[in-house]
Amino acid sequence: MSIEKTLLTRCDSKCELCGSTNSLAPFAVPPKTDITVDNCVMICDTCTAQIEDADKMDVNHLRCLNDSMWSQVPTVQVMSYVLLTKLASESWAQDALDMMYVEEDVKEWAEKALLSDGEKPRDINGVELKKGDDVTVTKDLPVKGTNQVIKQGTVIRGISLGDDPRLVSGKANGGQSMYVIAEFCRKK
Repeated sequence: MSIEKTLLTRCDSKCELCGSTNSLAPFAVPPKTDITVDNCVMICDTCTAQIEDADKMDVNHLRCLNDSMWSQVPTVQVMSYVLLTKLASESWAQDALDMMYVEEDVKEWAEKALLSDGEKPRDINGVELKKGDDVTVTKDLPVKGTNQVIKQGTVIRGISLGDDPRLVSGKANGGQSMYVIAEFCRKK
């Protein structure tokens, strides 16, 4: 059986978030990118649009998460957790999050999805930084735990990215490796 047919059987040909039967398609749950039964939810176009563009989020439509959060399918739990977290300013969404129970591995997956979802390290101008980029420090930065200062204009070559999207790491002036807040850098 194909992946799509297996997913349609699992969800009874209904969106796994809102229950709609219109225009269903598999959606890989971040940070996963491959389309497999264990990495995807089967969702409608409306839910897909709201996941992919936060500006299109319809709070009333997403009240469906009150039901989908109780799914036994881990990918559905992850998507429900991610969307409820994004809507946590809404009292109903915060209440749902407070009630929601997920296994530890599912919660870790959801936390990784939240980190990977749109949060990329960006320089002072909002330009996305990638592994291997060279950056210039835009202001004097004190080095935690020492009395050293990374001077404005210092070039950090071949940066690395970690789990925290706000930080980049690299060696300044050929010295020891250190972390620098990405928004205090400018891509060369």
